[in-house]
Amino acid sequence: MTLKQENILIVDDDINILELIQRHLQDLNYHSYKAISVKEAIQILKDTSIDLLITDLKMPEVDGFQLIKYVSEHYPSLPKLVVTGYPSLHEAVDVMKSGAIDYLVKPFTKEELKEAVLKSFLQKPKTNFTSSKVEKSTNQNYGELIGNSKELKKVTEIIERVKNNKATVFIHGESGTGKELVARAIHYMGKFARAPFITVNCAAIPESLLESELFGYVKGAFTGADSNRNGFFQAANTGTIFLDEIGSAPLAVQARLLRVLQEKEITKIGSQKVEKLDLRVITATNNNLEELIQKKLFREDLYYRLTVVQIKIPPLRDRKSDIPLLVDKFLFKYGVEYKDKFIKISSEAMEILMRNHWQGNIRELENVIQQAVILCDNNIEIKDLPNYLKFKINFENSTLLPLKEFEKNYILKVLAATNNNKTKAAEILQIDRKTLRQKIQ
Repeated sequence: MTLKQENILIVDDDINILELIQRHLQDLNYHSYKAISVKEAIQILKDTSIDLLITDLKMPEVDGFQLIKYVSEHYPSLPKLVVTGYPSLHEAVDVMKSGAIDYLVKPFTKEELKEAVLKSFLQKPKTNFTSSKVEKSTNQNYGELIGNSKELKKVTEIIERVKNNKATVFIHGESGTGKELVARAIHYMGKFARAPFITVNCAAIPESLLESELFGYVKGAFTGADSNRNGFFQAANTGTIFLDEIGSAPLAVQARLLRVLQEKEITKIGSQKVEKLDLRVITATNNNLEELIQKKLFREDLYYRLTVVQIKIPPLRDRKSDIPLLVDKFLFKYGVEYKDKFIKISSEAMEILMRNHWQGNIRELENVIQQAVILCDNNIEIKDLPNYLKFKINFENSTLLPLKEFEKNYILKVLAATNNNKTKAAEILQIDRKTLRQKIQ
């Protein structure tokens, strides 16, 4: 069987083994990249399109098991082949459970490597999240959707039902809950994974430009249109377009979007030519579209077209059982990036994280862990956490004060912790800036 030249990443702390495998792969007409550490391997994965990972298990600081875990979470469709000089039945079982396709024992011949590589390309990684055998996993086969809570499982059950069709999906959730991660899981976990996935933040593009960016234009359509240009919809054709913050789209854009959904066709600005489309539309917002409809800011007919399938993402405070798994993921991610090792967290620091309300949801949790990893000496202790988290716990355990005095002290502590950043302080206090200014006065 002849395969096109694929990109293979080899990871081993033994440079002689790296060079040997690379020579074998070159003879077999594969292109390869070498990494002597997990940190280096992750950087290559971020910068390069890799078709197969070959990794050793026994490596200093961060081992091959942790790399397989990382790849399973971030690149779920990437096949993984393990090579090791320390074979054991227990280890072999653990390797296969972690998501590897095959297990190759050193020393091995070029023919054995060839067979293992071919097997890895021919077999797909396991993707059946509902299996009881992976109940204790972190939903690694759903990209970065991490957790085993019943609230998250409701989300993944819907993903499972829509991933292999092109039904229009509407995702609703607070800021920082992972709406784009859900959209990516729908696309990349299904049979259309190799088709384009285009993300558009409707709130980040000026209203005057959004229409032309989405639908494209022809030369001379308006001042500055010096050539024909495809929009995001044409770029996403055959795949998925994800329109984040759809509630920010102006009414003119909404009217054109309605036609795309109804007729499956598009017309560039300044053109009369109709172009057929075959794609999936996923939208998301943290706004209440029903309220926008009442205010005449969002089309009711478009709303019903967008909400064929609805996914409500729970806030992190409603799925706190997932926090340890998310923390573990971020510890590995930033531990490798900043310290070149796997960072741990004390039980006392974890208790503070479990008790926080997480107004900013997963995004806030990730920022907290990232900062703590940077600041910690070895493992994360309470002292490495942001002050505002520690103040909350201190006040929960403090003796009773008159309400006004308690409120005053709390506000002063939060302002001090945020270096008098009133916007951040208002977020922590869960009040608006105007209310905060009044309380400061």
